[in-house]
This record gives sequence, structure tokens and C-alpha cells, in this order.
Amino acid sequence: MSESGSGVQGMTVASAFAGMRSVAPVVFKAGCPDCRGRFELAASALRLAIGATSRTTFYSFTCPECGASVRKPAGERIVELLTGGGVRTLRLHSTV
Repeated sequence: MSESGSGVQGMTVASAFAGMRSVAPVVFKAGCPDCRGRFELAASALRLAIGATSRTTFYSFTCPECGASVRKPAGERIVELLTGGGVRTLRLHSTV
């Protein structure tokens, strides 16, 4: 079998990625229950904790306007959006 017709041999990294464009960073809209501020947060500003139940699955962030620590429940759809957007995730293990 010969690879001469594949065109892969001799390809550089630069040529392989030549047609790609940079992707805009993902931002999430959020609100603070303390100061009622509404803002956008980068994935790096959020944390997601996935527990054994819906009561132990939540996301958290620090309000950029008032500095309050905010913790909100995360249902299936929120978990899907946050993980897909690159939010760091912590899986909580049951002690039982």
C-alpha cells in the first residue's frame, strides 16, 4: 500500500489549520440575587458541582458587582450548557 496519493505527507501544522478562524469565548448570562445585578461571565468565572441528586448539583460564581458568593441549582439542561461551554466541573461523591 502506498501513501503517495494521500496528500498528507509533507503537510505542515500551519497548512492544516490555515482555513480555521478563532472562536469567540463562551459567555454565560447570570444574575445576582443579592444586588439584582445582571451580567455576563466567562466559563472560567463559574464552577459546576455535580452531586448524586438535584439538591447537590449546583453552579457557583462570585458576583462581579457586589462580591457576593452565589450558588444556584443546576438541572440537566444547565449542566449540559455549562459543561459544553467549558466550565470547570467537580463531581461530588456520595459518602453513603
